Amino acid sequence: MRKLVAVCIERPVFATMIVLTLVVIGGASYFRLGVDRFPRIDLPQASVRTNLPGAAVEEVETQITEPIEEAVNTVEGIDSVRSTSGSGASYVGVVFNLDRDIDVATQDLRDRVSAVVRNLPEETLPPVVLKFNSDGDASMSIALSGDLSVRELTEIADKIVKRRLERSSGVGEVQIVGGLERTINIWVDADRLAAYRMPITEVQTALARQNQDAPGGNVTAGATEQLLRTTGRITDPVAFNDLVIKNVEGAPIRIRDIGRAEDGTKEQRSIARLNGVPTVVLEIRRQIGSNTIEVIDAVKQNIEIVKTEIPAGIKIDVVRDQSRYINAALHEIDLHLILGGILASLVVFAFMRDWRSTIIAALAIPSSVIATFGMMAALDFTMNSVTMLALVLMVGIVIDNAIVVLENIFRFIEEKRLSAFNAAREATAEIALPVFATTLCLVVIFIPVSFMSSVSGRVLYQFGLTAAVAILVSLVVSFTLTPMMSARLLRRSADHGGEAKSRQGFYGAIDRVYTATLLFSLRHRAAVAVLAVAVIASSYPLYTVVRQEFIPTNGDEAEFDLGITAPEGMSLAAMDEITRNVERDVRSVPGVRLLLMTAGGNFLGTVNSAQGFVRIAPHEERVFSISRLVRGIVTLDPLAAFRGNYGQRDVMQQIRAKLQRYPNLAIQLRNPQSFNIGTGNNDIDFVIRGPELEKLSEYGNALKARGPELGLQDLDVSLKLDRPELRAEIDRARAADL
Repeated sequence: MRKLVAVCIERPVFATMIVLTLVVIGGASYFRLGVDRFPRIDLPQASVRTNLPGAAVEEVETQITEPIEEAVNTVEGIDSVRSTSGSGASYVGVVFNLDRDIDVATQDLRDRVSAVVRNLPEETLPPVVLKFNSDGDASMSIALSGDLSVRELTEIADKIVKRRLERSSGVGEVQIVGGLERTINIWVDADRLAAYRMPITEVQTALARQNQDAPGGNVTAGATEQLLRTTGRITDPVAFNDLVIKNVEGAPIRIRDIGRAEDGTKEQRSIARLNGVPTVVLEIRRQIGSNTIEVIDAVKQNIEIVKTEIPAGIKIDVVRDQSRYINAALHEIDLHLILGGILASLVVFAFMRDWRSTIIAALAIPSSVIATFGMMAALDFTMNSVTMLALVLMVGIVIDNAIVVLENIFRFIEEKRLSAFNAAREATAEIALPVFATTLCLVVIFIPVSFMSSVSGRVLYQFGLTAAVAILVSLVVSFTLTPMMSARLLRRSADHGGEAKSRQGFYGAIDRVYTATLLFSLRHRAAVAVLAVAVIASSYPLYTVVRQEFIPTNGDEAEFDLGITAPEGMSLAAMDEITRNVERDVRSVPGVRLLLMTAGGNFLGTVNSAQGFVRIAPHEERVFSISRLVRGIVTLDPLAAFRGNYGQRDVMQQIRAKLQRYPNLAIQLRNPQSFNIGTGNNDIDFVIRGPELEKLSEYGNALKARGPELGLQDLDVSLKLDRPELRAEIDRARAADL
């Protein structure tokens, strides 16, 4: 280390190029770094989704979920398996051990599921096996509205907008909510069907058999060859009325004889409204591993293209946009990073009272931070909350090495009256080993964070490496650039005799206070030791008092989600009426600027639930800030910055209070789920196990009723046994007679 310091002092260009090389690489890498809210994490989790249209919950549970669970349990490395069964839909979630490779595990899961498919009911749609995506909600939601009907809006959304957005880089799925798909409906008169003694399955078979194109191969005639096609697909909806179902005694029975064909829509299973106006929503989810900001930027570019392709009068609104909060949050982090560097430099100036020393020490901050970007790009990191937090924390640490080296050089110049060159050489050599040891201690603290075996280790992997690299770069700077610049910039003060300037005045006062404190501690060793032990022992009770959570969930993002669950058996029309009333209540709350409500449209196919997205006034209008204070001073009303301030939680509490007049609804209000570790959408998840479903439901509802007493809110029970149903009991003897 002594040799490196000597070379850098004698060869300033060499020292400069060492640091400049790292800075240039980091600066070039900065523009290639992606921007995201959290690091990309491949948690070893996967899911199996299966649909059996029209099936009851019990049938889904016994005929689909249980066989899939039995097959899934044979996969190696499983930690836990969860399943949810609904009307016509089954969901099986699999959590693997953290050391299991997710790609290999997912492939093993597909193999097991494909082996059990033949045992599922014939009408079952092929199961879909997906890797877990830590992105909980849609990255972006777009609303289409206009003077057209919902059916026409759906056609435009499906045929134009959706196809254009699916071409965007990184888009994994575009789902339409609140639409009405076009379909040809055959309305059958049951009395006429019975008069012809014809089962409904015969009509279905005739439609499937006659409404199709069939390949005919090739027809070769001499020197020519032609393709033969049988065109049987009906293109005119009216022509379905002439389709022959069967012949009875030589007379054809057509569709119009037993009913009619209609160019209509499918059964509506979801609705959507934006600020009370019917709309069609497109929810965009990114591919696993893709960058959120890049995906959203690509989608926005295609939205501008779509606006030129759709008819005039149709409005496209970007409702949910995760990039809005990500960019704002990272802007604040960048601002604090810069302010932290400036304040750290000012502290150095306040104590050393020399602008040359301040510049020498302050250069360690940008050099270390910028050089770290090179490592981040090499390891495919992104600028996210975790990595930027590491850099912000390192601002005060990376300057430490430079300050220690600089202060020792400064002391050699002031007290030993050495020249700047000799002081830089000897002072750095003297302090090199302690600085090196201190740096390694810090690295040893942060590096293990990246290799923890828990989920926290996956999340903090980028944090530990980013912090460690920034510290190591600061070590390089303190042994190269700092002594080189000190040798050329520092000046020895005039020698007036007596004590060195660094031991007089302000410095002398600090020295005397510290010396007195040290002497007191040495005279009362036992008391100091007891005090130290007491401080250490107080850590545990203080630790238990501090609130703990994995990811902050109560931040003021100026937007939040609203969930509504109505009693089982409620129709979509009744749910629509409820959501209209809820919309009026929510929009009447001061500060609410936008409300998107959707009902139905979830994976389980239920229509008794609704979801809302609420956006409130931006922070600069309702939270105290320096900019608001400045505007108030300019308008001669500085107190305006302190009046009428409120937070997102205040708005959420007002909405909760208004919605308490709906006792039969389960209401949930939460921040948008930006990071999901596989535990669902709730902060707390209680699992009650037992052999009897009725007892489980009873215990779950009892806990829900006691929730407010326990400090819990927005509780709901996943087990619902009260859905009404109609059962057709077959008299097998009479059926056999027929």
